[in-house]
Order: sequence, then structure tokens, then C-alpha cells
Amino acid sequence: MSRVAGLVILLLSGVGLFLSLWTVVPAPTLALLPLGVGAPEISPLLMLVNGQVGLDAVVLFSASRRPAARRMARSAIALSLVALLLSSLPLLQLRGTVQQADQTMRAALGESYDISQNAARRGRSRPFVFADLLLGIPIPTEVSAESIEYGAADGTPLRLVKYQPVVRPPKPMGAIVAIYGGAWRAGDADDNAHFNQYLAARGYTVIALDYRHAPEHPFPAQLQDVQQGLQLIRQRAAEWGIAGDRLALLGWSAGAHLATLVAFQPDAVPVRGIVGYYGPVDLAEGYRNPPRPDPINTRALLEDFLSGTPDTQPAEYRAASPITYVRPGLPPVLLIYGDRDHIVKPEFGQQMHQALRANGNIAALIRLPWAEHAFDAIFRGIGNQVALYHVERFLDWAIAQ
Repeated sequence: MSRVAGLVILLLSGVGLFLSLWTVVPAPTLALLPLGVGAPEISPLLMLVNGQVGLDAVVLFSASRRPAARRMARSAIALSLVALLLSSLPLLQLRGTVQQADQTMRAALGESYDISQNAARRGRSRPFVFADLLLGIPIPTEVSAESIEYGAADGTPLRLVKYQPVVRPPKPMGAIVAIYGGAWRAGDADDNAHFNQYLAARGYTVIALDYRHAPEHPFPAQLQDVQQGLQLIRQRAAEWGIAGDRLALLGWSAGAHLATLVAFQPDAVPVRGIVGYYGPVDLAEGYRNPPRPDPINTRALLEDFLSGTPDTQPAEYRAASPITYVRPGLPPVLLIYGDRDHIVKPEFGQQMHQALRANGNIAALIRLPWAEHAFDAIFRGIGNQVALYHVERFLDWAIAQ
């Protein structure tokens, strides 16, 4: 019986180590990317599992008299200790990351950014809550979602999804325009529904916009579609109970790229703020300096999006890069990147942050040292909890000011 128990514990310790390795090992392929995204985000739960397996192995080692069972228990103890160390790394980085994020926000937004006041008014009370990691962040259900067709460019129907509280406040609401990611080639307006419902339940109208996809529809089709959606929102603001002068943009990856690109245009619809999760910034440099490993084949994606390379289409790469349009007088920007991102390298976020600040703009950059691209897909994860805490406060500050 002790031999069977030893085999089970050794297997469990091996599985724990395999999963924990992805907190430090980058995913070499797209198929393995979910492991690289998910393992750091649930690492405190992996710690508990690894610790329990290690304790069970110690008990087995102490109780067994059979050499084979003791050898397996000893191996399981060693594997569990390594797994426990790896899975503890994000949690060990958490406190310093939160402190740095708070300092960054205060330095960028000034004395009017009052964390304690905003926390009492709306949103999460702490950057990380273990119970939410264990049970999930509650998603309020008192939110309506309405799908509306807003265009049919080139015969491609475009939708938006409008999320609003069922019980609306007496005054017009501020609005957040959400733009999904997907490498400009996938996704739709129903993406990020949990996130959009979550923000809508806090008194905002959240409008998720669709756009055409490459390679069938290369740039600038996506920019034009988002611009069309913003114009429609402005036109129907009163009908939808929206304060048309209190808009913010929020996007993920390719959607963050489009959010900054549309807001930085010289003739842009005025917005109060922009939140960008791990968005591309300089597309020519992204082509020349792709991540290693590169699980999505960055160069092929950019060639599809811009109908060529930076050498064959230099004007398109420049026109499609948000960094091109940085100048004084842009809306406040909150940038969020994971330091382990192997889709959009985090140094591009640093580049954008420095360019915005150098031109006198308000900009804050939050970097999560353990996080991969799309870390917030694990809505309960530690990265999303930290990001959500600060995104809520940034939106309160930007839309209410």
C-alpha cells in the first residue's frame, strides 16, 4: 500500500512542478501559452497544493519502512520543494509591485488622485484578496446587455454591445468604450463580457465595439471602424443616457493599440482617459525586434495587418503606430504590461510612457513582474486583481474630473 501511495504522491509532486515551471518558463508555442498565462495568476493556489503534497510526502517518508516507498517519498519532497519555491515567486513580488503601482499612480495623477477616497466610493478595497482568487471575483448581475449593429463596412456587419446598470442613476453616466484584442484578426464585441459587466455595475455605460479583421481587411479598416463607433456613441449619447463629454477608452492588446491610435489622431473624438493593456506601440520596431520565443509569429501578423513589411510599407507602419502621434495635450493614459509578456514586449510600454511624459502628458505605467500577455483572462488572478484595483481608480479620476 505504501508503494502505491508513494507513486501517487510522486506523480502529484511532478504535476505540481510541471505547472509551477510555467511561472518562469516562457511558452514556446501558442498551444502552451495558456500555461504561461495561467500558472503565475493562480500561483498562490499552486503554493497550497505543492505545500500539501510535500507534507504528505514527509509523512509517508516517516511512516514507511520500505526502501522503495521511502525513495519515492524523498523524490516527491524534493520536487515539491522546487515547485513550492517557483510558485511562491509571484506572491513574493506582490507587495513591492503594489507599492510601486500606487507610487506611480500618485506621481502621474497628482494630489487629486486619492486612493482611500475612491476606494470608499467605488470598487475594490484592496489590490489583492485571497478569497477572490479562491472563489472568483463576484460579477454583478444587475446589468443589461444590448447588441446593436452600427455599421456594415465593405459588407461586413459591425456590432456594439452596450452594458448598463438595470437601475440607472438620475444623471447621465460616464461611458467606457471597450476594444477587444485578438491580433487584429479575431474576436468580437462579446469578448471581455465579465469585465464589461463588472464596470457597468459600478455606474458606467460600457460599450464594446467590433471592427473588421485582417488580413481580409488590412489597416486602416480597424481604425476607421472604431472612429465610426465613437461618432455613433456621441450622436446617441442623450438617447442612451450617456454624458457625451465623459468618455474613456479601454483596450486589450490589439484593442489597446487601436484605443491609443484613435485617441491620438489630430481630429480625434475627445476622451477623458485611455487604459491600455499590453498594447503594441511601434509596429516597425515590433517587427524588427520580435519576442523570443514568439508563439504567435509576430512578423506574419504584422504583414497581414499592414500588407507587407516595414521595408515594403514604411508609411503604413508609421501611420499605424501610436508612438507616431505622441505630442503635448493628449488625454491621460494608464498603461499596463506584464514583464514576462512574449507577445508584446514590455519595453514598448516603457517607450510609450517615456514619450508621453517627455511631451508633458499625464501617463502612468504599471508593470507586473510575473505576468504574461493576456494575464487578465484569469479574471480572479493576482495580476488582474492588481490591475483592476488601479484601473477602477484611474477611470474614476479621469471620468469624474
